[in-house]
Amino acid sequence: MIEEKYVYEISKKKQEPKWMLDFRLKALKKFNELNNPKFGPKLEIDYQKIKYYKDNPSKMTDNWEEVNKDIKDTFCNLGVIKAEQDYLYGVNNQFESEVVYHSIKDKDSKVIFTSTDEALVKYPDLFKKYFNNLVKYDENKFTALNGAFWSGGSFIYIPKGVKLDRPLQSYFRIESEALGQFERTIIIVEDYATLEYIEGCTAKSYATSSLHAGVVEIYVGKNAKCKYSTVQNWSKDVYNLVTKRAIVDDDGLMEWIDGNIGSKITMKYPACILKGDRARGNSISIAYASMGQNIDAGAKMIHLGKNTKSNILSKSISVNSGIATYRGTVHIGAKASNAKATIK
Repeated sequence: MIEEKYVYEISKKKQEPKWMLDFRLKALKKFNELNNPKFGPKLEIDYQKIKYYKDNPSKMTDNWEEVNKDIKDTFCNLGVIKAEQDYLYGVNNQFESEVVYHSIKDKDSKVIFTSTDEALVKYPDLFKKYFNNLVKYDENKFTALNGAFWSGGSFIYIPKGVKLDRPLQSYFRIESEALGQFERTIIIVEDYATLEYIEGCTAKSYATSSLHAGVVEIYVGKNAKCKYSTVQNWSKDVYNLVTKRAIVDDDGLMEWIDGNIGSKITMKYPACILKGDRARGNSISIAYASMGQNIDAGAKMIHLGKNTKSNILSKSISVNSGIATYRGTVHIGAKASNAKATIK
């Protein structure tokens, strides 16, 4: 059981409104009530040894010269800074529990791209509308854990008709032993808008396991497109237990591109709820499991609208006693006439 005092400490440090503290406490209560999943790999997590929040010497800035030198050097060695200069429309870099660097090319744009913590302060009505709406805190033990201790992550709002010509990127880094990282990402792509988003994840190796339990909620409007690409290369002492879900309106398109080559255990099943007519969902995933790794991954496609289409392409490689498992779901609703689904 995790004590409430840790939630109070995080919420006070972040100076959050009371409704968020109440939400965190409610989520923690549910976490303490729920058991680990009954399917998939066996999880042997000592929740008493996890650090649930770690502040950083650097506060969020758009100037690399203001970032702690060691943190800056880490992101430089990972190639993040060069990618920002050469290729990206904007970046969001999280180190441990907080976003330390954020930048967007066109600061006068109506696009919102910031940390989720800052969005709670600057855009409270928009934040509250979408937060905990698509992925509920009480769905499973790890959505509850994220609800209790979420920190960092990206908040993206692409207005109607805006088509970004370059990707946005977030990079998540765990540097400390036995740390829990619980970012919360919310993406809204309004009607006729387009977004490509790239996510990278790495960590140092330690003897004691760390825990990553992120939550992603994506809203794709009518005739809108969103592509979400992830390259996960956590060290082999990280439990990677995430929930990612998108809901797609009429003629919209959601694409998940998922690469899983790291972690001790991964449980990840990106989902598309094809709510609108002619909505489409694609998932392409690659898993590579070597010695000491168990990658349990796949995709979920839920067809609700008429004339919807989904495609799941999943390939995996297991070497040196590594375990790679495909786990997926395709559901055709009673009113989803003329739905088409492909799994390869």
